[in-house]
Formats: sequence, C-alpha cells, structure tokens
Amino acid sequence: MTEFEQLLDRVVAKARTTRPWGWPSLPVPVEEAAVTRAESALGFALPPLLAALYLRIGDGGFGPEYGLLPLLDSPPAGEPAAVTQYLAHRKSGREDPEWPWPEEVLPISHWGCGMYACVDCRTPEGAVLLYEPNADEADHAWYVDAPTLTKWLHTWLDGTGWYEESNDGMDLPPWTEFRIRTGAAQAS
Repeated sequence: MTEFEQLLDRVVAKARTTRPWGWPSLPVPVEEAAVTRAESALGFALPPLLAALYLRIGDGGFGPEYGLLPLLDSPPAGEPAAVTQYLAHRKSGREDPEWPWPEEVLPISHWGCGMYACVDCRTPEGAVLLYEPNADEADHAWYVDAPTLTKWLHTWLDGTGWYEESNDGMDLPPWTEFRIRTGAAQAS
C-alpha cells in the first residue's frame, strides 16, 4: 500500500469517528463529475490529494475544527462551499484592491472569525495556508500552516496542529508569496 493510500485510510478512520461542529454525519463522497464541474468553475485543477479526499472520504464534514467545506453545495450548517467561497473572495478582492485574494488559493476549511485554511492549488502537493483577515494589512493576513496538504492532514491526525490547545502560542511563518501572487507588488 502506498503512503497516499495509507494516509487516506487514516483519514477515513478518523472521519468516521469524529464530527466537526455543525456536521451531524459524514457526507457521502462526490462523484468525478462534481470535481470536473468544480475545476471548470475555478479555472484550475485540484491537487490530487484534495480531489481524493472529496472523491473517497466525503463532501466535507471531516478534518480539524469545523471540518472541510463541501466542494460545490452548502453543508448542513449553511457555510458556503469551497468553490463558492473562492469565487466570492476573488470578486471581493477585485472590488477592494487593498485586500486581493490570490489566484488558485482555495479555501477548504473555516476556522471562525473569517479565518480559513486554504490550499495553494498551483502545485500538486498543495501547501496549506492560514488566512487570518483580522490583521491590519492583507499581506500580514497569510501564513504557511503546512508545506503540503499531506503534512496538514498528518497534524490533524496526530493532534499536533497550531489549533490544538497543547500548542497554544505556536507561531506560523508568514506566506511570503502573497504580494507576488496577487500582483500587489506591481501595484505599490
């Protein structure tokens, strides 16, 4: 069994036994057509592991804190889906150039208070970023949560994420690509 398959097996096991806030049950996985529709609406491909989570585990409803957002449809708690969130953030960023949203950075999980875990979909490994909009400036609102989606899932599975009570005060490094990825460097 590959490391990829082993990771998915661990995620399935935890997803079946834990429920994030607002999720009464684990949603069924999406079909391949849903991933195709999502990628078409987004204009970019999902990293393979992220697509596999939706295709093989469930349409959101598992993971740390509030869990993964559904891909295309709203969950029972009423939080907009990942694709809807991304498109809304990109539109908002065009309307408010002081707070642009980077291309191909897909929100996948809501932390509350406007904070999101996001996957950088420009690479197959998908770095996971923390968006914390309560900062004074947009380029101070982005942090690297994990260098890959694989490592992010391992921190959830192992209980070692920054959001765990035992890791209170853990500092995340700033995401230094924000200005480059949003064109803010050219605008200043």
